Amino acid sequence: MNFPIEVKKSKVAGKGAFAQKAIPAKRKLGNMAGEIISYKEAQRRVKNQKEGELLMVEFDNDPVALDASVNRNALSYINHSCDPNTYMRRAYRKVEFYSKRAIKKGEELTCDYGETHHDGKLPCKCGAKNCRGFI
Repeated sequence: MNFPIEVKKSKVAGKGAFAQKAIPAKRKLGNMAGEIISYKEAQRRVKNQKEGELLMVEFDNDPVALDASVNRNALSYINHSCDPNTYMRRAYRKVEFYSKRAIKKGEELTCDYGETHHDGKLPCKCGAKNCRGFI
């Protein structure tokens, strides 16, 4: 990881990732850790998951997924927000996070998850002014 990140209790959901020092805009934070698995194995794990245990990221045009609940790092604790301060890039079997804007020391890192397996049915708790209400 390119910046120090602390995992602690979040106001959004469970644990969150927090900047331990200021992060300038448009900087790579690092790569999310995890295990690359086949799409078929990802579907099996999702089907057998317990609530809140699985962190699966699928890749476009590639029949694999990243299971970030295995060998996880602080970036896997980035919670969803409808008004995020980071964005995710999925390419070359890597999940990278970048700062969208300057992030203050102590600020929670957030990302707009976009489409998820929740199909827009999971209530969003981000608290943003532009909150869509569901993930």
